[in-house]
This record gives sequence, structure tokens and C-alpha cells, in this order.
Amino acid sequence: MTEAGATGRRSNKRGLATRESMLEAALRALASGDPGAASGNRIAKEIGATWGVVKYQFGDIDGLWAAVLHRTAERRGDLPVRIGTGAGLRERVTEIVEGMYAGLSTTDARAIETLRAALPRDHAELERLYPRTAAELASWQPLWQNACQNAFADLNIEPARIREIATLIPGAVRGIVSEQQLGSYSDLDEARRGLVNAIAAYLES
Repeated sequence: MTEAGATGRRSNKRGLATRESMLEAALRALASGDPGAASGNRIAKEIGATWGVVKYQFGDIDGLWAAVLHRTAERRGDLPVRIGTGAGLRERVTEIVEGMYAGLSTTDARAIETLRAALPRDHAELERLYPRTAAELASWQPLWQNACQNAFADLNIEPARIREIATLIPGAVRGIVSEQQLGSYSDLDEARRGLVNAIAAYLES
């Protein structure tokens, strides 16, 4: 190997390590829930770098947020979890609801919530200001819908009903997680069972 080749490879490894450090620092900062965490300068400060170094790795703040979201999607993997074809309808719904409930309590989920709260709500504005971030977020919905269709594919359920519950579940479970985080007097185990029963009854009808 030539000296130039070895140097280039070492530089590339250092660059990848720096990128990884930045992504992890961004996730830690965002997971704190501090609205000020959604700042490129804040992330740079977390790892003792400059904003110029962050820009070198990600291009701009849009590139950073898109990379952060993509990292969470990689770690999350396919959702819902793969459910055996021998499982009953209620068992499958339970796996999906409980899996999302657990997932929304993770560090990555808290980071996503903080970032989403800092981004524009209007889709046109989001796509204008943060096109790569918007594209990453938009890519999640069809994947989730497709995964839910696959989870019930052998049960002869109307696809429209599955689309409806796939759209419902994230918001419904997020509400239960919010109650848990705020310290609810309600029995949240019962709340999740009620959600499962309602969804199963709708799909069975």
C-alpha cells in the first residue's frame, strides 16, 4: 500500500468516527428534551467542535437532522416486529401496540420528539427549509403502512381498515406514553389493553 493510500484510509476512518460522534451527540442533546438542543452550534459544542466541522460532515443543518433521523430509523429496524403467521389477530395487535409503546420510551424516540417540535408544522414550509429532513420523515409513513399490511396479510382483513389502524396507532400510543411521562393516575396497562381490544374488535368486524 502506498503512503498516500494509507494516509487517505486513516483520514477516512477519522472522518467516519467524527461523524458518528456528532450523530450520537445530537441524539443525546435532543433526547434531553431541551428545545434549545435543536441547534447545530449546540451539537458542535457537545463534542468540542466548531459549526464548520459539522457543516463539513453534513453540509448544513438540514443534512445533520436528516442524518440524525436516518440513524434512528436504522436502529429501529422494521416495524412492527415480524409476527409469525400462526399468531392470532389479538396477539398481533398486542405485539404492535406494546412494541410501539416500548419504542416511544427510548432515547431515540425522545430525540425525535424534540426535533419534530422544533421543525415547521406546515409540510410546504418544512420541505422548503429542510428538504432532506422532510424527505426522511416522509419516507417513514409508507414503510410503516406496508409493515402493518404485512403483519395481517394472511388474515383476510380489508386493506383500508389496516391503513386506518396503522394511522391511528402511533398517535394513540404516543398519547399513552405522554400520560406515563407526565405521571398519570390512570392505569396505563389497562389503557393499552383497551386500545388493543378496540383495534382487534374493529379488524374482526
